[in-house]
Amino acid sequence: MAKLHFYYSAMNAGKTTTLLQSNHNYQERGMNTLLFIPSIDTRHALGVISSRIGLTAEALPFKPSFNFFEYAKEYISQNRLNCVLVDEAQFLTKAQVIELTRIVDELKIPVLAYGLRSDFQAEPFEGSLYLLTWAESISEIKTICHCGRKATMNLRMDENGKMIKEGAQIEIGGNDLYIALCRKHFMSGETSSPEEALNKAVNQAA
Repeated sequence: MAKLHFYYSAMNAGKTTTLLQSNHNYQERGMNTLLFIPSIDTRHALGVISSRIGLTAEALPFKPSFNFFEYAKEYISQNRLNCVLVDEAQFLTKAQVIELTRIVDELKIPVLAYGLRSDFQAEPFEGSLYLLTWAESISEIKTICHCGRKATMNLRMDENGKMIKEGAQIEIGGNDLYIALCRKHFMSGETSSPEEALNKAVNQAA
């Protein structure tokens, strides 16, 4: 039975790698998929999903005005469709999350959405909030803080690795801008272990 799945995590936990592996599994079995990525994510190229380990796939870029249900309905009138996969799903609107539920309920097609749960100020993204509410299946993709504890928070950094507390909710970036931390180190703003901080200071002095 088709379901809406939401896979969430902190930054750099391998969400995109997991998405691309799931897509590969479908295609390896001769099934057709549709991949989507927000149009604001142009870190690699418009309409390209790319993981940190080098896996890539073409995807359809979407804006807040994009209607997932109508697109999928039109698509299946001419093509076979076995699964819909959405990367950076935190950027979905509430209306788009409901459109994904209609793909599942009315078109009987599973939807796999991957995204962050919260932003750099520990506030929920709109898409994540409603995916947590509407999805039948919710799974956490785990990663760790520099201290070894599970990382659940996303901290935004400046060029010196210092915590940024204010700014726009959406600022696209990778390891140079964000770090995944446990709650304790997110609250303190400590972005590296004492050993890492010492090594950095030594390297800068050399």
